[in-house]
Amino acid sequence: MAAERRTSPISRLPRVTLMAAALALLAGAAQAQSLQELYDAARAYDATYLAARAVADSAQYRYGQTQALARPSVGLGVGATRNEVDLPNIGGTNPGRQGNTVSNAGLSAKYAVFNRPNAGSIEQARLGVDVAQQDLQTAEQDLIVRVAQAYFDVLAAKDTLSTSSANKAAIAEQLASAKRNFEVGTATITDTREAQARYDLATAQELAADNDLRVKRVTLDQLVGRVGVEPRPLAVPVALPPVAPSTVEPWVSQAEGGHPAIRKAQLGLDIAKIEIERAQGARWPTVDLNASLGVQRQTGEGLSYTGNTKQGSLGVSVNLPVYSGGAITNRIKETVALEEKSRNDLDFARRSVEEGTKRAFFGVQSLQAQVKAYEAAEASSKLALEATQLGYKVGVRVNLDVLNAQTQLYTTQRDLAKARYDVLVNSLKLRQASGQLRPEDVTAINALLSR
Repeated sequence: MAAERRTSPISRLPRVTLMAAALALLAGAAQAQSLQELYDAARAYDATYLAARAVADSAQYRYGQTQALARPSVGLGVGATRNEVDLPNIGGTNPGRQGNTVSNAGLSAKYAVFNRPNAGSIEQARLGVDVAQQDLQTAEQDLIVRVAQAYFDVLAAKDTLSTSSANKAAIAEQLASAKRNFEVGTATITDTREAQARYDLATAQELAADNDLRVKRVTLDQLVGRVGVEPRPLAVPVALPPVAPSTVEPWVSQAEGGHPAIRKAQLGLDIAKIEIERAQGARWPTVDLNASLGVQRQTGEGLSYTGNTKQGSLGVSVNLPVYSGGAITNRIKETVALEEKSRNDLDFARRSVEEGTKRAFFGVQSLQAQVKAYEAAEASSKLALEATQLGYKVGVRVNLDVLNAQTQLYTTQRDLAKARYDVLVNSLKLRQASGQLRPEDVTAINALLSR
């Protein structure tokens, strides 16, 4: 009887548990949301992204305001004045109070014929639209990464909880086996205590994994504006796409030409150069064309004439600054110094993007190598567990060996799943680091999920 108990199927309960979990996962996958669906929801909900989009929209209207500087302005003015006069009593006569009303209505127009600072302001506002677009693209890339990170964090937490539960179930069976063998005298109390200690540890790990899953779910729900989001798992068998191009140099060269941070810094330098021109333009004369057309009506007493009077004027005004107390000269020096700052900001952006792209590329390469290593380790751990279980049955291995082999297998499976998710998320971060991340990349990763 002791032999029958020792040769009981040690791995039956974990396999049943994993099968039940897999069936439950497949049953819920039909109602689960894809990465593409949640990204679309986040685009309409995330406050950070919506704020960047609003700023980009406002830049268009700011540009429209500055364009008015190159167009004529027309105004309409209307006014009326009532005058009352009490004449003094002179020579015994009292003429009494006299009054009259003067009404004016007219149009006035002004057009800047030549104004260099105004021309610079218009060009700066036009470049400001491009700057806002770069900020919007950066916000969109950041949203893609945040959604993908939260999405796969939930899947990783679910896998961690699943492996923790399976490990706990396997240890529970091993604990029960150790207790039976101790009762019949074929094992020592050490096996039971070792199994009990592992079981208690596995219980704590399961509780921690369950709490971590709850936290990760809250993060994803908050990001997409939904409650009870259920991400779709990766399709089985898992086939991760390779990194293309396979060398780092093309990624760096593409980043230098298309990264939003570099383009924004370049626009900042262009704006700084225009600011120098605006400051220098303050020394130039301004030429304005002025015109007015109006009518005046006078009625009442004590006026030299009554009735309507029409009047119009057309003129050109030229203003040339002669002395400004050094304000213009110092403003020019200030803008030159700020241009140097913008140039250094551009250099820093290029170096930072190059460094970030290289880091991201090598990180993805390392993670892909880790996935292959974990896949090999998973196969080896399964074989090691089977051999250890067989050795335990024939009495050449102890209970602790089985516990260690079980824990190693489940830990490897957990780390393998996490490494796969990290490859996908970091591949998006690589494209973000090189400035190539687009919504289409979400669609590509979405194709790797179960249907």
